[in-house]
Amino acid sequence: MNNAPHTGTPAARFVATHSVLTLDARHPYVAKSLIDAQDMHRTVMGGFRGWVADGDPDARAQMGVLSTWSVDLKAGALVLVVQSRVPGDWADVPRGALIDKPHVITVDRTFRTGDTLTFRAVVNPTHSRPSGELAPDRPRGRRTAHTRPEHVKNWFIRRLQPTGQQRKASDGVNRIGATAEGDALSVRMLPTVTSPGPHKGLRIVRAEIRGALTVTEPAALVDAMIQGIGHGRAYGCGLLLTR
Repeated sequence: MNNAPHTGTPAARFVATHSVLTLDARHPYVAKSLIDAQDMHRTVMGGFRGWVADGDPDARAQMGVLSTWSVDLKAGALVLVVQSRVPGDWADVPRGALIDKPHVITVDRTFRTGDTLTFRAVVNPTHSRPSGELAPDRPRGRRTAHTRPEHVKNWFIRRLQPTGQQRKASDGVNRIGATAEGDALSVRMLPTVTSPGPHKGLRIVRAEIRGALTVTEPAALVDAMIQGIGHGRAYGCGLLLTR
């Protein structure tokens, strides 16, 4: 990251815990999470028992839990990255499911206007499709996922925040406090994750976005990193990782 060198440059501090778990994708505990998005959610949230009351409907948001994962089927390894406001405890993960000991670190970074950084994010890129004739008192419509890379890229570009733009767009979209060259962004569609049984209506379309950002409003960027971007944040989407 290249820091803007001048004293007085607007800045914001980001503090969080990152847990990195390298798991054996062939172990039944891990294999179940690969085929069941709800089970992956339970695996992630299992590291934070006791911080909030059982059954609290916004427990994930209170603890700032966001996650992302990637799998190398040839190597049989799943790497799970979990961000949180409180430290995770992974003692309940079966020892045989771990390829390596969980790596838990505190991230403490200050971002300034003009900083440049690389990023990666797995997102659930959705838009509202109107149902019937639009009216002020009519719901926005059914949420539908983008499935083409060019549409995903446009979804992300709408969330960029060029210098002078407000944090919230006129259509209600929250911008992320940074801008980027749209042509330099790379998008890769990822497998859709689902859940069987009582959650069989759950389908999370996912896409990975990579590129470089220039910070324009540090506080907005920190908010985006803490809160996540887009929908599907309980299911491994929305975590903005920067370097």
